Amino acid sequence: MNQHPDYLLNKVTRPADIKAFSMPELKQLASEMRQLVLEKDAAISGHVGPNLGAMEATIAFHYVFDSPKDKIIWDISHLAYGHKMLTGRKEAFLDPDHYHDVSGYSAPDESEHDFFTVGHTSTSVALAVGMAKARDVLGQQGNIVAFIGDGSLSGGLAFEGLNNASVLKSNLIIVVNDNQMSIAENQGGLYQALADLRASNGQAKNNFFTVMGFDYHYVSDGNDLKAMITAFEEVKDSTSPVILHINTLKGKGYQPAVNNKERFHWSNPFDLKTGRLLKQPSGESYAQIIMDELDKQVKAGQPIVAMNAAIPGTFKLHEFEAKHPDRYLDTGIAEQDCLTEAAGLAKGGAKPVVFQNSTFLQRAYDQLSHDVALNDLPVIIMVNGGINGGSKTHLGIFDIPYLNTIPNINYLHPSNQAELLAMLRWALTKAKHPVAIRIPSQPVVLGTALQEDFAPSHYDLVREGKTVALLGLGKFAQLAVKTAELLAKKGRQVTVVKPYSATNLDEECLSGLEAKHRLVVTLEDASIVGGFGSLVSQFYADKAMKVLNYGAAKKFTDNISQAELYKQFHLTPELLAQDIEENL
Repeated sequence: MNQHPDYLLNKVTRPADIKAFSMPELKQLASEMRQLVLEKDAAISGHVGPNLGAMEATIAFHYVFDSPKDKIIWDISHLAYGHKMLTGRKEAFLDPDHYHDVSGYSAPDESEHDFFTVGHTSTSVALAVGMAKARDVLGQQGNIVAFIGDGSLSGGLAFEGLNNASVLKSNLIIVVNDNQMSIAENQGGLYQALADLRASNGQAKNNFFTVMGFDYHYVSDGNDLKAMITAFEEVKDSTSPVILHINTLKGKGYQPAVNNKERFHWSNPFDLKTGRLLKQPSGESYAQIIMDELDKQVKAGQPIVAMNAAIPGTFKLHEFEAKHPDRYLDTGIAEQDCLTEAAGLAKGGAKPVVFQNSTFLQRAYDQLSHDVALNDLPVIIMVNGGINGGSKTHLGIFDIPYLNTIPNINYLHPSNQAELLAMLRWALTKAKHPVAIRIPSQPVVLGTALQEDFAPSHYDLVREGKTVALLGLGKFAQLAVKTAELLAKKGRQVTVVKPYSATNLDEECLSGLEAKHRLVVTLEDASIVGGFGSLVSQFYADKAMKVLNYGAAKKFTDNISQAELYKQFHLTPELLAQDIEENL
């Protein structure tokens, strides 16, 4: 049910409708749209601060331009909620029953006003350059607008896009949304240059945009609707590349988001009055276990440098930064640079520990391969990933397959806190090659570590049986045990083996299984194509052993709950047991 039938937004069925609104009505519209962002995010989670800060710019764009003839490409697109409200998708914000009807990012399958499915940073300028060139080749008309935040400018692709955009001989408008924040704080010398431009009202001599050849316009208050409309009118139909630099407030209109910009970049459900999370984190976390261990190792003399690319909150890295500021490095949104700097640190004798989400680590594939693995440097990479119910733009299931293609990297998967600590200690004190460690995506599981040395790869026998052997990697070690217990109730005693590496096989163990088994089942929290199970299947390819691989299917799933995905992929004890019986 529409919670706000009195809102002006109800009169908007297409962007052109707001062109008839008066300035007071446009301001009211901005206020309504902010409230809807807050209500929806407070209920189901989402990006808060980025959307609150971009509302005036969004309304001004649609007031001045004619979408979809004039095209706007949103960087990351996490701040396109207002754009969605004005382009036929307002019901997904007015009616809680429809909150899940649209994604949190731009989506061409939702609207003709969206042009790309994106959720990663720094892509908008290059995408816009390509669209502008296509427009020119086809002899079409229309403005092409890229909307990119200052945080995204630290990404190498943004620089590459700007470099090529600056020499375009036709219309291209690049809006730089400068809210003085990335996900966390901005990092690097670029941001002093932006600060100088803000302090001088856009008049600073050291203007790297004009040096590159752009026409440059500055708006000191990008949350002033009238000023934004005027600015867009000035740059509309430009015949050469233009930078429109706007100064905005991340979180505008909601004081908790203004006071704590990193916390409200994206938020789980929260209380609107206080900003407090409805469900507070409880108990020990794997992130805390890692931070405590790194602290101990630094105090013991290890030359550790903890590194990340703009996502410190995910791993509790601010705690490490506070204790060891000279041993902490945030490269900003620059995953490639982060991995290559880590290679340099390792070569120089330091112990770099890189923290990264699987979905972002893939952006640095070449650096993993060429700079780290090719040089066989002892860089440690802590990876957050696994099958999840999120957007198709942020899946964490491809890390095992892409790391499996690279020589020299040992990708370890602990199943409990003791194994995680054993792997981390081994990597810090004994490993002489690249090591990645998947952080289990589940509440902390207590247990013991049966090994202290993880080279070469050696599997442990957890449960002895016959005919069927279950190999549960990482967090799915528990799934293997539960499946075996269920089969035992049905009178079938099966073997459970615990592998530790997704990239290195224990061939002796696998060969030994041939004597009493005719079916091997692999379980992994990742895509099965090119994954751990694929390695096992390849090992048995010329043998009589039958192999079943379980994990995520090769597809982009979008906002499907983890529980439903587990059912689809048969990653439950009941479905696995049924499949096993059917294959014997």
